[in-house]
Amino acid sequence: MSRRRKGRDVNGILVIDKPLDVTSNGILQQVKRLFGAAKAGHTGALDPLATGVLPLCFGEATKFSQMMLDSDKAYIATAKLGVRTETGDSEGAVVEEKPVPASLDSAALEPILERFRGDIQQVPSMYSALKHKGRPLYEYAREGIEVERPARPVTIYELTLLDVRDDELDIAVSCTKGTYIRSLVEDIGEALGCGAHVTALRRTMASGFTLADAYPVDKLEAMRERGESLDGLLVAPDAALSMFPERELSGQSLVSIINGQPVRISGQPVDGFVRLYGNERFIGLAEAFPEGEATRLVPRRLVKSS
Repeated sequence: MSRRRKGRDVNGILVIDKPLDVTSNGILQQVKRLFGAAKAGHTGALDPLATGVLPLCFGEATKFSQMMLDSDKAYIATAKLGVRTETGDSEGAVVEEKPVPASLDSAALEPILERFRGDIQQVPSMYSALKHKGRPLYEYAREGIEVERPARPVTIYELTLLDVRDDELDIAVSCTKGTYIRSLVEDIGEALGCGAHVTALRRTMASGFTLADAYPVDKLEAMRERGESLDGLLVAPDAALSMFPERELSGQSLVSIINGQPVRISGQPVDGFVRLYGNERFIGLAEAFPEGEATRLVPRRLVKSS
């Protein structure tokens, strides 16, 4: 006998402005209950210390959560200079204190920041969720175990100094997936010779969504208390996939794709993932392979028709 699913079918993406001092999973479960949704997931956790853009996927949109996880991100961070902590942020115990360089201003900081722009190698924090032998690194760190972490390539598209105070600085960062802002701040502190850690972190962009797209959870709570539906706040799954080109299908090609079969289409050859549309609706993602003057489309993530 099959088990009944708890919750209703809800499909789409909702961007939350995550508040301080709560986990991403805690917010996910809270919002999932507000929607009464059967299936939901987030697209990359933010630490309790961090706030800002947290896209949540419901139903069919969860099929694209990995693509969203792999997207570029943007942050605003506050760094406390002269103090290193175990975790690289203000939640960890202090491990070292050093004097901050005198006369620290934008002119002095700019050459330091320039070292971290573009393609760099970064060693992940021991307090990251990166896994080693199936366990997240932070579990080893809490047990006092240090795991060797090879440096990984990341790209810092933009690194801008927003403000500098006596022993603090604010930076804006635009970067590729897998960039650890705590590690970046620690490395900047090391380059300054005084150490540093993150005291505030706000994600301003993820999966193409910005703070302008994000809703605070208390607004959702208030809407539910008034008996209003939350479904109108959802955006379609393809809203997070605009980085991929689109192709319109019809006729037998559309039927074949919907049935999970590859198709060959004429026109300008395409390589990589493609958004597919047919009969004025989003069909899903296919992987495109150039074949001479044509393209072979192999379906990878298809959505169910409503």
